[in-house]
Amino acid sequence: MTLTNNSKRRKELVAIAARLFCEQGYERTTVRMLADAMGIKSGSLFHHFNDKQEILCAVIQDGMESAMTIADQALEGLTQPKERFKALARAHLSTLLNDRNAHVVALYEWRSLTDESLSVLIDMRDRYEQLWQQVIDDCVETGLIKGDQPLIRRFALGALNWTVQWYDADGEKTPDDLAQALGELIGLG
Repeated sequence: MTLTNNSKRRKELVAIAARLFCEQGYERTTVRMLADAMGIKSGSLFHHFNDKQEILCAVIQDGMESAMTIADQALEGLTQPKERFKALARAHLSTLLNDRNAHVVALYEWRSLTDESLSVLIDMRDRYEQLWQQVIDDCVETGLIKGDQPLIRRFALGALNWTVQWYDADGEKTPDDLAQALGELIGLG
């Protein structure tokens, strides 16, 4: 499975699919629903994608690419481990809470991916987690936090990912407040 077609129209279709998968779930979203939302006939959908699985893979790939770009930009020019951790947490929250469709789909529909789709996405996921791991390792090496580094990464990402269930954009806390709170929870103050 290759996902190299990045035409403007295909990107629009991926964004629409992300919204539907987020609202309805992958399994409950039919090809007809996708085509209707996209304003095309069901058969025309297959001009852009081979099948529904390829659409899911494209949605998650798009979200992961966006997450990496946002994370890289957030870390640019930062050298202190504490500020890098908080910047990465803010970037992660940004991907979840501001552009939530693709990222929520990635969180909840990963289990729906075929082995072929996983082969496209696993390296991307691993690169993102490695970025987190490096920032956490730096915090441990400088004595800012203590503990099992891979476990800290899993706890941090798990806590951040769960915010899609309870965060209220109209509530008292901002994503920056949440990133600060996570830093405090793990000892970064």
